[in-house]
Amino acid sequence: MLLLVQRKEIGSFQIFFDLLVSLILAKCYSKEEDFLLCLSKYSKNNTTQIIYTPKSPTYLSILEYAQKNPRWWNSSHPLFIASPRKEKEIRPVLFCSKKVGLQIKIKSGGHDYEGISFRSEYPFVMLDLSNLNKIKIDLSEETAWVQAGETLGQLYYAISKKSKVHGFPRGVCFSIGTGGIISGGGLGALMRKFGLAADNVVDARVMDVNGKILEREKNEDLFWAIRGGEGASFGVILAWKLKLVRVPEKLTVFTIRRKLEGNRNLLQKWEKISHQLPEDLFIRAIVQIGGSSAGNNVEKHVEFYFQVQYVGHVDELIPLLKQYFPEFNVERNDCFQENTTDGAEKECYEVSWIQSVLYFFFRKPTESPEVLLDNTIPTQKNYNKGTSDFVKTPITKSASEMIERLFLEEESPQLIFEPFGGKMNEISESGTPFLHRKENLYNILYLVNWSDNTANPYVAKSPRTAYLNYRDFDFGTNQEDYSYSKAKIWGEKYFNANFERLAKVKSKVDPNNFFRNEQSIPLYSSDS
Repeated sequence: MLLLVQRKEIGSFQIFFDLLVSLILAKCYSKEEDFLLCLSKYSKNNTTQIIYTPKSPTYLSILEYAQKNPRWWNSSHPLFIASPRKEKEIRPVLFCSKKVGLQIKIKSGGHDYEGISFRSEYPFVMLDLSNLNKIKIDLSEETAWVQAGETLGQLYYAISKKSKVHGFPRGVCFSIGTGGIISGGGLGALMRKFGLAADNVVDARVMDVNGKILEREKNEDLFWAIRGGEGASFGVILAWKLKLVRVPEKLTVFTIRRKLEGNRNLLQKWEKISHQLPEDLFIRAIVQIGGSSAGNNVEKHVEFYFQVQYVGHVDELIPLLKQYFPEFNVERNDCFQENTTDGAEKECYEVSWIQSVLYFFFRKPTESPEVLLDNTIPTQKNYNKGTSDFVKTPITKSASEMIERLFLEEESPQLIFEPFGGKMNEISESGTPFLHRKENLYNILYLVNWSDNTANPYVAKSPRTAYLNYRDFDFGTNQEDYSYSKAKIWGEKYFNANFERLAKVKSKVDPNNFFRNEQSIPLYSSDS
């Protein structure tokens, strides 16, 4: 009798579950139909031509190009991909998404560490800005208007074609979209000389929730918020007006490689003085796993290398190195060798600015700059997980030894240390949402790579502060109610005291919280 009752209960539950699934699917199908009908009705330019569904032949290729990290390939996919070619084509997509209750996820380059621009727990439209990639350079004004779908590689290439003595404070990876990296801050090899990418923005064009295009004039609070506070929380970044920076015709770049064992003192010396060096000298440190052959076995060891850029000629650099880092043992002749073996203990080049861009992305500076325009889908992608921290005091010896042990346990870990100081010390913590300025020695990116999706990598779980462009959901995410008080737990790791001001700007420009995601800025509440 009891078994019979249980079977009836199970049968009733199954019927209820099937009905619930049917209702959810019917609701999704209804949203799909309603969205397309809405676009047909309200679009004057046949916007449906730039809409892709899972049945469209190019849907998967667009999505695959967007997803730089294959960790997210089996996550939820967008109901629609909208790939506008003109700014005005975005307006009906926003209107109809809002009307039928679909979320908008905005993709510029697709490099978000948590895949926030192309996945969601809720039905959504992915707004792919990659076709908005025009750039207009005005050398008389030393500025450039850059659309948000333009990649860093396209930007750098365009600048180099116009001038040999201009550049832009940069990120490293070519395929990163300008729309995302600048709105998160934008660290790079020129930041000690010129500040972040966001520090060199002089104007912007943003489409708000009502489809209105806003610029800096009359919108100073919004202009402040989008330069380091995540633009996608406030609207759609359409374009940036960038201030180009003056660089010499020749810069110097070089790399010094060492095993960690026997050279810890050199790395510790870097920690103590790299932020105090002249602002023209940028030395970042990268710690990773190396291997050496011993018979049929490969013995793993921890190694590190310094990747260096000096904004000037090698003849100016050599005296500085002898003063601060004689251990590098770099001589002038080292920088004019025609052939350098891959993985050599040291290598040095005197190059143009555009060649320095290639070098910092682990390319030979002699390669053609056209490689910066490559937008093909990589044949090999690696799974990765990253997080970050800002360091105000050097790492202790015991912590360094712990890191070394952990390195030998992971498949392919990496630590990237990027020094602050210089121009970074001169900008107020409240000047932009990116407040990690004067008292910070350097930033750390903790990165773990692996070859398949079965790994459970170790990444630091409790950093004190964090960099938005190295987004990490382990800090916390928005709950269903998008509570300001709950969001402060993770939001202040990125923005500290600036988080409250960001939430107040959000309440002003997007009062119904249409532009939202797992770590978007919430509406401000004084009850928290």
